[in-house]
Amino acid sequence: MSAAPLISARGLTRVIDGEVPTTLIDGVDLDVMPGEFLAITGPSGSGKSSLLYLLGLLDRPTRGEVTIAGRPTGSLDEAALARLRLETLGFVFQFHFLLPEFSALENVALPMRALGRLSSERIRARSGEILDSLGLSAHMHKRPDQMSGGQRQRVAIARALANDPLVVLADEPTGNLDTHSTAQVIAILREMIAGAAQKAVVVVTHDLALAAQADRHVQIVDGKVSD
Repeated sequence: MSAAPLISARGLTRVIDGEVPTTLIDGVDLDVMPGEFLAITGPSGSGKSSLLYLLGLLDRPTRGEVTIAGRPTGSLDEAALARLRLETLGFVFQFHFLLPEFSALENVALPMRALGRLSSERIRARSGEILDSLGLSAHMHKRPDQMSGGQRQRVAIARALANDPLVVLADEPTGNLDTHSTAQVIAILREMIAGAAQKAVVVVTHDLALAAQADRHVQIVDGKVSD
């Protein structure tokens, strides 16, 4: 691929201090390319989620740096990192983390309100449009406890897509779902990049069937990555 990476990690290392320091990620180099569906797999405790959190600027590396769309992030303060996450990245986790007191529509609106680029009317309209595109138009005014697990996870994906991110990072997004809901989630993530060559999806998963559908599959063992 000749295009520039959307996310580039160089020498990425994460060490947890303690009486015996623990190395979670050990000198990782990894690029996430435009139009790519990348799966990261590995044994439990291998560092998969730790790597995803570093790529998504949720944790800071002990050494090395993550570059997002050509922008180095090592010198950014917490406010700048939060802004860059809002502008460029979307997150989906194994547990949906929807706010229970808010409707699906209100949950999807939250990242747009935080970014502050759109009017309240446009935020509400876009939230409805995203939910409708994911087959949730009949559920947009329901709270999370009024929806099934698969519906809640689709709402979480809608929220991740709210600010039109360059990259969606998903940590075990199908881990709590049945086979039918898993297939729906995989289809939605693939659809995101099907018509958008400048976007990408990175999925951490134990599900080898999901990983098999990725464009590229990277394995991590003991904090080290190999293609």
